[in-house]
Amino acid sequence: MSGMSENLAVQLSDEELREIPMVDLVHKILQSKGEPMLYRDLLQEVARLKGFSEEETMRYIAQLFTEINIDGRFVCVGRSLWGLKHWYPTEQTTDSAVAGNIKDDLDEEELDEELYEDEEEGLDPDGYGEGAFEDGFDGEDGYPDDENSMMDTDMDDEDNI
Repeated sequence: MSGMSENLAVQLSDEELREIPMVDLVHKILQSKGEPMLYRDLLQEVARLKGFSEEETMRYIAQLFTEINIDGRFVCVGRSLWGLKHWYPTEQTTDSAVAGNIKDDLDEEELDEELYEDEEEGLDPDGYGEGAFEDGFDGEDGYPDDENSMMDTDMDDEDNI
């Protein structure tokens, strides 16, 4: 990466390096490299070119990421891997195409098993939680004992208004 820094450092004066917005510098870095780069490498390259201290670099992590994310010239093509949008056909920059290029630690079968387990552990079908209507209400206190009588009670209340 230092070769790339030296190349850009020669092209830009010290004043230009100080004045150029970080996001524009990222654009120049990617143009110079000609292939996608990890965000952390882009951040390190910007910090090196701008002469940031480690503290300054840490302070700009979120700002630069946000600027790259909202700038239409860039596209995320993998986990934290950024490229220039014009390198990719439109259909490759959609979420589904990008998601298809991301490698996961789980294969499809393991993922399906995990999703199925999560569904089994979820709430019961009525959405009230297991045993919601088995809580000891006897109906003498005005509260319904089951879901159907709750609906009937709610409707009765509206009639009494």
